[in-house]
Amino acid sequence: MTEAELDEALRALAHAERRGFVRECLNRECAAGELAEISSLALASVSEHLKVLRKTGLLTLEVRGRFWMYRTDPARLQQVLAALQGSFELERENDHGT
Repeated sequence: MTEAELDEALRALAHAERRGFVRECLNRECAAGELAEISSLALASVSEHLKVLRKTGLLTLEVRGRFWMYRTDPARLQQVLAALQGSFELERENDHGT
């Protein structure tokens, strides 16, 4: 994962509603309307937030007729978490030759 991709994912996850959508869709598919019902935001705002999460790859979309079904991509979420952790790991003293 590039630094730019990590930055984009972190910006997406900086919003509490978006994190809630990622959590809600982690273990099951959710329709956009269902996500709007559990949110304090208007449907149009929910749609924009879902678009941001799709763009980062954190949510996937499958259109079934008139239903837009969302699911968290666990592999992508894991990539983000690993990249974030890796960006804060201290180099071992042995790596510096000391």
